[in-house]
Amino acid sequence: MEKLTSAELMQMEDKYGAHNYHPLPVVLSKGYGVYVWDVEGKRYFDFLSAYSAVNQGHCHPKIINALTEQARNLTLTSRAFYNDSLGVYEKFITSYFGFDKVLPMNTGAEAVETAIKLCRKWAYEKKGIHENDAKIIVCEGNFHGRTTTIISFSNDPDANKNFGPYTPGFVRIPYNDLGALETALKDKNIAGFLVEPIQGEAGVYVPEDGYLKGAADLCKKYNALFIADEVQTGIARTGKLLAVHHENVQPDILILGKALSGGVYPVSAVLANDEIMMVIKPGQHGSTFGGNPIAAKVAIAALEVIEEEGLIENAERLGKIFRKEMQRIIDSSDLVLKVRGKGLLNAIIVNDTPDSSTAWDLCVQLKENGLLAKPTHGNIIRFAPPLVMSEEQLMECVSIIEKTINSFKK
Repeated sequence: MEKLTSAELMQMEDKYGAHNYHPLPVVLSKGYGVYVWDVEGKRYFDFLSAYSAVNQGHCHPKIINALTEQARNLTLTSRAFYNDSLGVYEKFITSYFGFDKVLPMNTGAEAVETAIKLCRKWAYEKKGIHENDAKIIVCEGNFHGRTTTIISFSNDPDANKNFGPYTPGFVRIPYNDLGALETALKDKNIAGFLVEPIQGEAGVYVPEDGYLKGAADLCKKYNALFIADEVQTGIARTGKLLAVHHENVQPDILILGKALSGGVYPVSAVLANDEIMMVIKPGQHGSTFGGNPIAAKVAIAALEVIEEEGLIENAERLGKIFRKEMQRIIDSSDLVLKVRGKGLLNAIIVNDTPDSSTAWDLCVQLKENGLLAKPTHGNIIRFAPPLVMSEEQLMECVSIIEKTINSFKK
């Protein structure tokens, strides 16, 4: 079969695929570690990591081996029967994160939906809220997924316009505002507070020190569940195993996905202690693929890699170097206003309006120079390389970014 070019493959997607994404004009065919290659063989540094799903690097040998070995034996049983991998995984992950129970799902959005259902059921059966009256507090600028319920509490018009009617039961407050949170928590029908420890899609919006600890304490004071969506910020990305660990917070419900599989397979999880998790009884929630043997083996391998290769410490160390280098570049350029982030989840704010094409054009130029990144919210560029990156590789990437910024013409 004749090999198709990048242009032909992009045209094919445009013709036959729904237009629900606007990808950077590059067609990738191979990945390993911190690198990806396009179909013509050009190599790039991956500075997005599939939105932090590939924290352990592309095609990590240990994770791929776990996938292929299990795939040869047993792929799926559904939960109609036990399998010999799930219990082992459940014991491993609950111990790893310090919870009594895990409810396994597949995608991040599914895990968020699971956490919402769990929170509401706990509210009716444990807190004593009247059925159908429970409310969950969320934040402006949030991104928790694309299901109808989740986009119902988004304030991003791209996410929710013309998808109504919307699911009720959510109260939206400003992010990084403990006063607004306490005011909202005084409503006796509040069941929980769902929050991203750092808002990734909103442009790596890092809250003030003390916000997460303060929010968790307020939830405890008003008997509401603190629900941490760590789908993007978890699994070592921010320089701690979880972003809430920067403030020594243990959430009531923890939501994980993305890097839980190293980007190899869709795996997500909701973790909670018995008092919360045991409100779910047989037949009340589930997933055909949730907890399948491949997912179990892949997730164990992915989490072992984090520990064995010191990726938490590497993310913390390289993140400080990266932000220092970005600040040096910013100090001598009027193209970029600010850098922010934690660990290796960072963003730069481009000196232009959100409706301009400057950040996009800058990412296209970065691509030409061998580095892949993507804008978010118009004038913000997120930088999130795989956590297996070395300092030498990071400095090579800094040089590419500096060269691109210095030579860029609006």
